[in-house]
Amino acid sequence: MKLNRKLVVLALSCAYASVALAGAVKGSGDSVYKPTGKGWGELDLDVQTHAQKAATLKAQRTANLTNQGGPVMTAPKNVYYIWYGTWDSASQNVLTNLGNHIGGSPYFNINTTYTNKAGTHVQNVVNYAGTTTDSGSLGTKLSDANIETIVANKINSGALPLDANGVYFVLTDKNTTATSGFCTQYCGWHTNATINGQDIKYAFIGNPETQCASSCGANTPSPNNTPGADAMASIISHELEEATTDPDGNAWYALSNGMENGDKCAWNFGATSTAANGSAYNQTFGTMKYLIQQNWTLLPSQACAQHYP
Repeated sequence: MKLNRKLVVLALSCAYASVALAGAVKGSGDSVYKPTGKGWGELDLDVQTHAQKAATLKAQRTANLTNQGGPVMTAPKNVYYIWYGTWDSASQNVLTNLGNHIGGSPYFNINTTYTNKAGTHVQNVVNYAGTTTDSGSLGTKLSDANIETIVANKINSGALPLDANGVYFVLTDKNTTATSGFCTQYCGWHTNATINGQDIKYAFIGNPETQCASSCGANTPSPNNTPGADAMASIISHELEEATTDPDGNAWYALSNGMENGDKCAWNFGATSTAANGSAYNQTFGTMKYLIQQNWTLLPSQACAQHYP
C-alpha cells in the first residue's frame, strides 16, 4: 500500500509495501489489479479495459483475498538475513530473535489458513537458516537491481545456500536507502527472481530510524529500545507472510486492488499491552516483546488478527 495516506494508529503515517516486483505477474481474466511488489496494485492492462469496470471498482476495493492459482510456500520456510552496512549488536539481537521464534508462533499460524491450489495448507514452520554481512559493497543508495545483485552475490559466493524454500532479507542500516521509494512509497517489499535456475524469494527491509521514523518507524519508546530494529521487525513479519502466501505475485491477493495479506492489515496492531519502559507491544517471541502488525486470516472469516486460532 502507498504511504500517502494519514494513519491514526500510534501516530504513524505510512504503510508497508510488499508485492511481486520482478518479473511478469499476470492477474486472472477477472482481475482489476495485480500485485506490483511494493504494496499496491497496478491496473492489469493485459486482460481488460477499465471503462467497463469503473462502476464496480469502488465496491471491489473491499473484496476478500482470493487464490489466483500461483505457487504458495506450503513447506517449511528458511529465513536468511543479509546485514547490509553497519549494525550494532543490540539491533541484530532483536531481529535475530524474531527470525528464531516467529515460526511455530500463534501469530505465524495465521498463515496456515492459506492453501495452495491443491488444498495443501501452509505449515507453521520458519527456520532461521543463515546469516551473512555486506559492509556496503554497492553504496548507500540501492536500486532494485542492486538489491537483487546483493542476494545473488551472496548465493553465488557460497555465503548463503541456493534455497527455493528460502526467503532472503536484505536488511539495510540506518544510513542506506532504496532509490525506488523507501520512506515515500514503501517501508519494505518482497519479490522473486530466477537465480541459478531457481525461483528465489527475497525482500528489502529498510531501517527507518533516522530517515523516516515518523512514517516507517515504530512507537517511541520502542519495545526493545532499538527503534530502527523494532520497526523493521514488523516490516519483516509483513513481508515474510506475503512471501509465504503470494511468493510470485500470482497467488493470494485481492483482485480489486492488488493487496496481499500483510497489506490488508498494515499498521493495524490490534490490542496492545504496555512494557516496563512504557512502550506498546502485542507479541512476545522468545524473551523479547514486539509491536507487530496484525495479519489477514481466512478463518473463521476474512479479517485482521493477532493469532490463529
